[in-house]
Amino acid sequence: MKCLLRSRALGMLSLILILSFLGEPAFAQKKGKKANEATRRSNDAATVFNEIMRAADNTIPKELIDKSQAIAVFPGVLKAAFIFGGREGRGVISRRTDAGWTAPAFFNLGGGSFGAQIGADKTDYVLLIMNERGLAGLLSDKFEIGGDVGVAAGPVGREASAATDAQLKAEILTYSRSKGLFAGVALKGTAITPDNNLNEAFYGMKARDVLNGVAGRTPANVSIFPETLSRY
Repeated sequence: MKCLLRSRALGMLSLILILSFLGEPAFAQKKGKKANEATRRSNDAATVFNEIMRAADNTIPKELIDKSQAIAVFPGVLKAAFIFGGREGRGVISRRTDAGWTAPAFFNLGGGSFGAQIGADKTDYVLLIMNERGLAGLLSDKFEIGGDVGVAAGPVGREASAATDAQLKAEILTYSRSKGLFAGVALKGTAITPDNNLNEAFYGMKARDVLNGVAGRTPANVSIFPETLSRY
């Protein structure tokens, strides 16, 4: 009887070991895909921000970047419409701290509209979070631009002196680039939500913790985005 129980126990142990070995490649493959996605998002956001800031007289004023609490970049947001419209995109956000810009946290952008519209287009969006109220909205599980916090189209050019009173008081300044044209845009009714599936897979924590600097040193494969922000 003891031999039989021992044999069964050894059989169960062998089965568990076999299943764990079979599961390891799948887990490693999934983790690799998440790392690749994190790298791609950071690279795409850095490329968009670099291209926008290199424009001679049609860029985000440096004074506003210096005052911003956080910067979000959502490259290639797909806006499609046929009566009902909507936009969907993925991007990254870094927060300014005493130690520099944090590792990029991963966020999703989405929104809808209704009206006589048809067509599809891809647009790059840049958002400057200007104060603590805007930052508090960003650290929540979900917030709507223009609903939970004030939003305004950001001024464009080398100087920020042309900014209106409404722009100066806004929690978030928003910009868009589509078909080569860059301008401030009132991105109202759009929701920003943390992509915590990717944040937790890549960092082992939620977006809120990443933006609060809990992640510590930025992983090399996503460091290009905060490094790009530091240049400006």
